[in-house]
Amino acid sequence: MQDKTIVELLKSEKTHVEVIIRGWVRAFRSNRFIALNDGSTIKTLQCVVDFENFEEELLKKVTVGAAIEVKGTLVESQGQGQTVEIQVTKLTILGEANPEDVKLTILSPKRHSLETLREQAHLRVRTNTFGAVMRTRSKLAFAVHEYFQQNGFNYMHAPIITGSDAEGAGEMFRVTNLDAKNPPLDENGNVDFKEDFFEKETNLTVSGQLEAETYAMALGKVYTFGPTFRAENSNTSRHLAEFWMIEPEVAFNDLDANMDLAEDFIKYVINYALENCADDLEFLENRLLEEEKNKPQDERSEMKLREKLRFILENNFKRVSYTEAIDILKRSKPNQKKKFKYIIEEWGADLQSEHERFLVEKHFKSPVILFDYPAKIKAFYMRLNDDGKTVRAMDVLFPGIGEIVGGSQREERYDVLKQKMEAMDISTEELYWYLDLRKFGTAVHSGFGLGFERLVQFTTGMGNIRDVIPYPRTPGNAEF
Repeated sequence: MQDKTIVELLKSEKTHVEVIIRGWVRAFRSNRFIALNDGSTIKTLQCVVDFENFEEELLKKVTVGAAIEVKGTLVESQGQGQTVEIQVTKLTILGEANPEDVKLTILSPKRHSLETLREQAHLRVRTNTFGAVMRTRSKLAFAVHEYFQQNGFNYMHAPIITGSDAEGAGEMFRVTNLDAKNPPLDENGNVDFKEDFFEKETNLTVSGQLEAETYAMALGKVYTFGPTFRAENSNTSRHLAEFWMIEPEVAFNDLDANMDLAEDFIKYVINYALENCADDLEFLENRLLEEEKNKPQDERSEMKLREKLRFILENNFKRVSYTEAIDILKRSKPNQKKKFKYIIEEWGADLQSEHERFLVEKHFKSPVILFDYPAKIKAFYMRLNDDGKTVRAMDVLFPGIGEIVGGSQREERYDVLKQKMEAMDISTEELYWYLDLRKFGTAVHSGFGLGFERLVQFTTGMGNIRDVIPYPRTPGNAEF
């Protein structure tokens, strides 16, 4: 007797074989037809019960949400909507679900808002929407590793606890085991971190980039893929306090090679999702179409979900300098008619999502890579151009989401990097090891960061980033 998952049975070409299947009841109609789901696919498998051969008390326990085991014969289905079904010979209740309790939860057939589902994050993955999102997330994560492993990268585990702030923004979560009510103080009345576990002030990492650079300068091509943290008090649909970052670093790559890598990588993982998440993406696309029926026409997406994903694959990413982009935005109708929330008036402005989306969706009608940003709005580690006012930075912009990737050619010159750090008040003592890289065989090198949840959000079409991570961490929310 074969013990299979539902996704395997639905693809099976063999019928009239004995099988065992376990899962959760999605529906039980006419005391005869069980719709069973085991999480391996968004689809259910129909299990047909001859109620005359089963005790009534047993069948009463076949309720929505109950976990059951079914033994029977896989046969060609006589009904519509499925190719095969199981003629049940034995039914076992593995875990009951009280119908009255189910009515109060997301397992109820009643449609719940995404906000309500977040309050029951331990159960929401049982819904079709979140099952589809999380299966897609899993496939995307696998594709990330597959791409880099196939292209000669070494996976590097960057530290989660760090004494440095890679972004220089100061929005970090402190890590300490000092007494919160009575911490030791130094002679100046400040907290004495020499008494702490690490004998210095430490935080949760905001990026593995700086550490990845040290490994790239020895192993050539490396990538990190792990959790990162930002103590930014933001409640937008695009920000999380805990999220996962993908950060490749490559020795001897200049900015052009870095842009090539970003485009090739993104296309690979999105194509992987299209090929391996077909049922889930079809469901999510239809869900999005239903959701947008209630929106005004001008707020609806111009492209269906899978059309938007193919749009990324089928178009070369347009490469545009920041200076050219500013000129385009200054002359644009939304800017001249003051339709933008943030009006572009001069070179040096920090672009907002509305500007990025205009460039992608309205002007170029293709994914865009902006490069050579003003040095004053970018991080200290980006290579200074010969003009002295721009750096070799790059951002990849997507429809509907704006920036999805940020990266740069790193500053490889010791004197220039040291001068930039001092000008930005970044401790050269704390980051002596980062400066050391420029003294021991320095070379051109580049990398980028891609927030994994942004990628999942784009691929699944979900409007809020809190709905693409199992348990979102946001200001005021660390439930579950």
